[in-house]
Amino acid sequence: MVIKVYVASSTGSVVVKKHQQDVVSFLEANRLSFQEVDITMGEEERLWMCRNIPQDKHPEVGKPLTPQIFNGDRYCGDYQDFFQSKENNGVFAFLGCSSSQAIEKNSNNSLNMNSSLLTF
Repeated sequence: MVIKVYVASSTGSVVVKKHQQDVVSFLEANRLSFQEVDITMGEEERLWMCRNIPQDKHPEVGKPLTPQIFNGDRYCGDYQDFFQSKENNGVFAFLGCSSSQAIEKNSNNSLNMNSSLLTF
C-alpha cells in the first residue's frame, strides 16, 4: 500500500504548513514510499479525503485541516495522531508499515553508496 499525505499547497496558515512539512520530512528521512496529494489542485481529491475521514475526526465547524494521512484507502489520522504516534514510538504501526521497510531501504542505499565509493 502507498502512504498518501493530503496537503494544501496554498494554505495561509504557517502552522498547517509546518505540520505538512513535518509529516513529509519524516517519510522522506525514513525513505518510505508516499504520495503527496494536493487538495487545492482538484476538487475530487478534497472530496475523497473528506468522505474517507471518520466522522468523529471531523471538526465541529469547518472542514478537516491538512495534513491527513492514509495508507491506501485506510485512514491513519491527522497531524495530532501522527505526532502522538511519534512521541509513543509507534509511528510505523500508525502508518501501517514496519520499521524494517525503512531500514531495508536505508541499508540498500548505503550498500549502493559504499559500492560506488569502492569502485572509484
